[in-house]
Formats: sequence, structure tokens, C-alpha cells
Amino acid sequence: MAALPAPELQFLTDPADFLAATGEVLAEDPVLNTVIATYTERLRDEDADGVPVDPDLPRWWVVVRDDAGAVAGVGMRTAPFAPYPLYLLPMPDEAAVAIARALHERGEDAAGCNGALPAARLFAEEAARLVGGRAEVAIQSRLFELGELGELVEPPAPPGRLRRATRDDVRLCLRWYDAFARDADEQAGRPAGSHHDVAETEESMLRRIDRKRVWLWEDELGEVVHLTAANLPSYGVARIGPVYTPAQHRGHGYASATVAAVSRSILDEGARACLFTDQSNPTSNKIYETLGYRPVVDMANLVIRPAS
Repeated sequence: MAALPAPELQFLTDPADFLAATGEVLAEDPVLNTVIATYTERLRDEDADGVPVDPDLPRWWVVVRDDAGAVAGVGMRTAPFAPYPLYLLPMPDEAAVAIARALHERGEDAAGCNGALPAARLFAEEAARLVGGRAEVAIQSRLFELGELGELVEPPAPPGRLRRATRDDVRLCLRWYDAFARDADEQAGRPAGSHHDVAETEESMLRRIDRKRVWLWEDELGEVVHLTAANLPSYGVARIGPVYTPAQHRGHGYASATVAAVSRSILDEGARACLFTDQSNPTSNKIYETLGYRPVVDMANLVIRPAS
């Protein structure tokens, strides 16, 4: 690959420092920036609350600056699961390549990258080239946003009721978070373990429940048949997910009804609602579009395979 101009890369290890450096930029497009904004705010709050940090896990943020010193792109490496993929937002092509080279030069293994295209792809391709491997797309996702309240199309409610999860539900919620990832891979025909972005511990799940960000649907017999969660709003945007119905309870409209109700709750808070879908699952894409969600941008999760 031909030599490209080297942009200024600022690596940070404190989430509060990153937010101070990039907050105005994150606020300019809070839907596109939802993952980095919400997760960084979550880690900032956990640091403030004294939640221990695992020193063996990579945890850093990167700020790309242009010739004038303005923020031209951002990324992070904070995923608590292997292969600890980076998450990159739009940035100049040469910046994505420069990040791959910077990690290689300091001996930091990079085996995956998620985020906006083409930045995530360019990073992965350069990181793979540097180790003689190859980059492959593992998951293709799409970010959707719901329009104004009048655009929310609420479906008929199935029998039963929606309620907030309580601390008594924590074990069920953890099982279903894990099951969501496994089922998503199975439905898409992917190898098990491809989908990782809902990793939670009991402590982090209890924090979600205490903040009233997990909803459960009970059928008419009182059995819990569906889970939908959402993040706290960040820069005026709340991201919904995961959305999970066990296989034996699918086809009854629980997901549509719950996502509609959670979406209305978010809008009533004065925030905007968004969510990600798996492009390999046409059923979920259709459900959200029927509710009034519209596509914003396509993203991808890439893995870097070593040389054979």
C-alpha cells in the first residue's frame, strides 16, 4: 500500500478525558455516535463508582485530529470479550490505516474491528496485511433511527403485559442476553461466537435493572416470554437492544409490541430512539421498519485471520 500522510493520533486511557476532548463532536451526530458515547459514559460512571477495571483487558480511546487540530474521527478499544475488537467511527481513510500501523508498531495484537464503513474495513485490511493475514466480514449490521412520535406505528398488543425487570430477574436476563448472541449466530448461519456485543456480568446487569432499562413481557399466564433492553440516553439518544424472544415464544408479536412500547418511553423522555439490526436477519429488519424505524448507516464487524 502506498504511503499515506500520517494524521495526529491521540490515545487516551481515561473515559472522562476522552469525553472532554470529543463531547462536542459526539453531540453533533449522537445517533451515529451512539455506541462510543453510551459505552464511554458507562465506563466513566463505573470508574466514578469504584467498579474495578481488569488490567489485562485493552481499554483505550483514540482521537484523530486534522491539520488544524480539530477532531476528525474517534475510536475505542474497550470490548470485554475476545478478540477485543476496536470500534471505529467515520474518519479519513489514512487515519484508519495509521491506527492499524500504530498498534502494530507497539506490539498490540488486533484481531477484530467493528464500526462504520469504510473506516473499520480499512483498519482491518491494513492490520491483516501487517501480519500476513486476511480480513473478513463476520457480521453486517445496520443502524436505524425512529422518527418523531407521530411516526411510531404501534402494533396490536398480544395477550399479557409489559413490566420492568427487577433484581429477582437478573439470572433470567443474563441467560437471555447470552442466548440472544447464540441465536443470532444460528439464525444467520454464522459460526457460534461471532456475535459478542451483549457481554454482561451480574453486577452490570443489576446496574441496568436498577436504572430501569430492561423490560420483560409476561404472557396471560404470567410466564416471561420476551426481553428488550435500552441504554440510558447519551447526548439525547437512547439505543435499544438486545431484543430477544426465545424460539418457543416467537411469532406472537411480543417483540413488536415491546419495542414499540420502549420506543414510546424513550420518546416520552425527550430522547431519540435508535437500534441496530443484523442484515442477515430479514425478519427483525422488517419488524423495525414496520414500527417506523428508518436506516441511517451500514456497519460491519470484521475479524482478522492470521496467515495459514
